[in-house]
Amino acid sequence: MVFFRLCCALLLTVVGAAGAWSAQPSRSRQGQPPAQAPQGERPQGDMRIAAVVNDDVISLYDLALRMRMVMISSNIGDTPEIRQRIAGQVLRGLIDEKLQLQEAKRQNVAATEEEVNNAIQQIEKQNNMKSGGLDEFLKARGLDRSALVNQLTASIVWAKLVRRQASQSTEITEEEVDETLKRLKERASEPQARVGEIFLAVDNPSQEEEVRRLAERLAQQMRSGARFSAVAQQFSQSATSSVGGDIGWVRPDQLAPELGKAVTQLKVGELSAPIRAGSGFYLVLVIDRRNGPAGSGPQETIYDLVQVVFPLGAQASDATKRAAIAEAQSVRTAAKDCPGMLRIGKEKAPQFSSEGKVRATQMSAELRNLISKTAVGEVTAPIMQRNGVGVIMVCAKADGTSAAAPITRDEAGESLLKQRLDTLARRYLRDLRRNAYVDVRV
Repeated sequence: MVFFRLCCALLLTVVGAAGAWSAQPSRSRQGQPPAQAPQGERPQGDMRIAAVVNDDVISLYDLALRMRMVMISSNIGDTPEIRQRIAGQVLRGLIDEKLQLQEAKRQNVAATEEEVNNAIQQIEKQNNMKSGGLDEFLKARGLDRSALVNQLTASIVWAKLVRRQASQSTEITEEEVDETLKRLKERASEPQARVGEIFLAVDNPSQEEEVRRLAERLAQQMRSGARFSAVAQQFSQSATSSVGGDIGWVRPDQLAPELGKAVTQLKVGELSAPIRAGSGFYLVLVIDRRNGPAGSGPQETIYDLVQVVFPLGAQASDATKRAAIAEAQSVRTAAKDCPGMLRIGKEKAPQFSSEGKVRATQMSAELRNLISKTAVGEVTAPIMQRNGVGVIMVCAKADGTSAAAPITRDEAGESLLKQRLDTLARRYLRDLRRNAYVDVRV
């Protein structure tokens, strides 16, 4: 179930923290010797070395902590098999993070405490958490807050570095904006799809099979319940990773031919198989479709909902599940209206109570069928979800038009800028990898 963000959706770098690249033979940067493992007694347990990145070390503890964060935020089940499948990719993401932080230090670029706090507050706002709710969320799951702060710091400084590079080498002229705006307006009446993407780069031919297998594993996890937006934030190397892979509204011809063909064939809510295009593999999701300018698109129902969820761990006992169902049923019985249900939810499950408007096409077929049969002011029976037990009240139903809004000059310029930042960021990170000494030990 993906229409509410029920788990911590981690804010990642502009191009994604997780890089799909294979560790190449250890090598030193010119004029600098390889980093050496600490001398003396080997560290025990989690503090053993997973990888050395120039002068920095990534421990097995760092890797285990990040893997747990990825699984919780992406709604991926925590099993030994899944851990084994994603460990290599998560470690590569940590390596890329180290490279970004090292480059930021070299360029005297830093993230202020205010910027990190603002990022945390944004995560809390997106997940309908009270102030300090994210810290409680992490603590309840045994996650170290410093790991999230490190990830946010890398995201912030990397965005600054890419923007700095862009300001030096990328200038979008008024003529380019005019041309883009003209082209978009001319074709605004054509059918469009709102598309989500996950991009995994293939930096050299030896990585082809490895990256393809990763794309297949991620697709399998999402078909089993993992959230597309969170997986995109954790793994995608596109600039859209920071917004959950959401490209926005596009025509098929605006995409690479292989992607455009897939988008025309996919149904709303359907995920593609891995697609080899450009410099890597893509997974694309059709989020919605629309036709023509405002007023000409097909009408669909928009629901105003309140949801309260009582979270359950992956290994929750039957007794714990029964207790959660009883709590959800008590909310259903006590709630008389939407404000009252939200108030009760904030008292009983403050981190997982939310309200909002949702299009019918944004729901799974099963949920859409259930909500369509629920009258305004009624609450559903407790629903077993992958991460807990929830109840939903329908506050209102309205017909909305899925149609194109007028294209603004700012939107045209932003579209050009995103494309250039994406290309620049990929090239920048690729160069950092090539010049780095990386020794992977697990």
